[in-house]
Amino acid sequence: MSPEFAYIMKVNIGIIILYLTYKLLFSKDTFFKLRRSILLFFIAIAILYPLIDIQEWMNRQTHMEKVVQIYSTIVPGNIVTPQEVATDWHTVLYSVIHYLYWIVTTTFLIRFILQLFCILKLARISQKTTVHGLRVRVTNKPCGPFSFFRLIFIHPDSIAENEIDEVLTHEYTHAKQCHSLDVIISELACAVFWFNPIMWLLKHEMRYNLEYLADEDVLKAGYDSKSYQYHLLEMTQHSSNESIVLSNSFNILPLKNRIHMMNKRRTHKLFKAKYLIAVPLTGCLLLISNIDALARIKNKIVDNRLTQMLIPSIDNAIENKTKEVNSDEAEEAVHSVVEKMPEFPGGQKELMKYMARHTHYTKSAIKKGINGRVICSFVVKKDGSLSNISILRGIDPSLDAEAMRMLSAMPKWIPGRQNGKAVQVKYTVPVFFHMPKEEQTAETKEEEPIIDDTHESPLFTVVEQMPKYPGGEKALLQYLAKKVKYPVYALEHNIQGRVTCSFVVDRDGSLSNISILRGIDPSLDAEALRVIQSMPKWIPGKQRGVAVAVKYAVPVTFRLE
Repeated sequence: MSPEFAYIMKVNIGIIILYLTYKLLFSKDTFFKLRRSILLFFIAIAILYPLIDIQEWMNRQTHMEKVVQIYSTIVPGNIVTPQEVATDWHTVLYSVIHYLYWIVTTTFLIRFILQLFCILKLARISQKTTVHGLRVRVTNKPCGPFSFFRLIFIHPDSIAENEIDEVLTHEYTHAKQCHSLDVIISELACAVFWFNPIMWLLKHEMRYNLEYLADEDVLKAGYDSKSYQYHLLEMTQHSSNESIVLSNSFNILPLKNRIHMMNKRRTHKLFKAKYLIAVPLTGCLLLISNIDALARIKNKIVDNRLTQMLIPSIDNAIENKTKEVNSDEAEEAVHSVVEKMPEFPGGQKELMKYMARHTHYTKSAIKKGINGRVICSFVVKKDGSLSNISILRGIDPSLDAEAMRMLSAMPKWIPGRQNGKAVQVKYTVPVFFHMPKEEQTAETKEEEPIIDDTHESPLFTVVEQMPKYPGGEKALLQYLAKKVKYPVYALEHNIQGRVTCSFVVDRDGSLSNISILRGIDPSLDAEALRVIQSMPKWIPGKQRGVAVAVKYAVPVTFRLE
């Protein structure tokens, strides 16, 4: 999921939650000014809460760790599978939706600009005058009264003499309280989130509440309630200015709700306290948003590790797509790409676990210090068994043989399917044998200690018992998943890669001399250093049973989805 899509999704979820809260708790009140404030606050929070980062605070809360871990099991990962070679319909669909969104959004924004231009043009050509002490703009054509910020537009001939004071009081309230700002905010929000029907409902709630505010001021000015309501009904016969959506119109519909609110008994002041619910509600949205972000960062790190180990050779799949093994029957043809690719029982993660448990580094390869990737090919038969196991690209006879041994011992796979039928599929898997110098055992060769001027004792790079993070490699990965935060700059510029960090694990397990061996970007390098510096003490390395200082290197991977 792209960051832009995740942001839009969070904003729309927030809009839905906040609108439902408003309808359930506030929509029946007569605290119209408070309702106006809460509606503007809700729109601002819905747009901003996905951008507020409280991950550092959450990382310090031990009780949040389990919540993030549980949520991370729900969030789908980003592992590439061979099936993606067969079709890219989801990419096409995403592109269509992307272009459709911007076409409609641009249309609404152009409409907004045209409406604004129409009002400014009308203000320029209309006659300025004073009616009952108020500066107004007189329109040339009959229309209902309306306002836009400090501008009040009326057509005096369309309003009865006994109604004009009420109309001016109503429109002056709109102008004085700057209700046009609310209208513009709601229109822009609808232009951006036009696909969410709740946003349009929220916009209508804002418009209605502005009319309730203006009606309330008219009645407070001493005008008769019944007479004012009858005048409203009479005004509906005139133009409703539906073509000018940015204006605050005197006779905006529905009148039934306005009349109901004018006659409604005033809500007791004690009920104002319930508006404080906006504070914990905002806190909940922030927690949910940042839990989601932390869980996705955790999955990125785990998935990147899995992806590096498990991505099949796409080039080989494309190259072999048209090749088939000759057979007496067409049904026995071997496919390279099918509708549903074969799968190891339990999926890619289980395959990784199986390979980790059953692949062993051979002693001869350890002595030679050989690293690399053995590319293996095999056929997943219709019953799920593996056949025709071979080496496409090897690195050492002993490691090639170990890779073939491990694959030969695999359980049956879930066979691939074409047109709903199980078929034979040729599959390619890389088996990694990676042994950094820092992880070699004493069986390799015992290096002479390297003396560092900053250490009182010798500094080793290879010892009999290498230093270890408390809990092992799995715990180290979990630590990185919790602590690593993708810098905003790197996200915005789509920067990704692996930062290799070097440090010394001292005899007491503390880390020193932390530095970057290979960086990719200053922001990512700084984040990797921050994470390494905040690590707890390690279990120190040992040489001949004595704790010694050991130089160590750890890669920190940053990869965008």
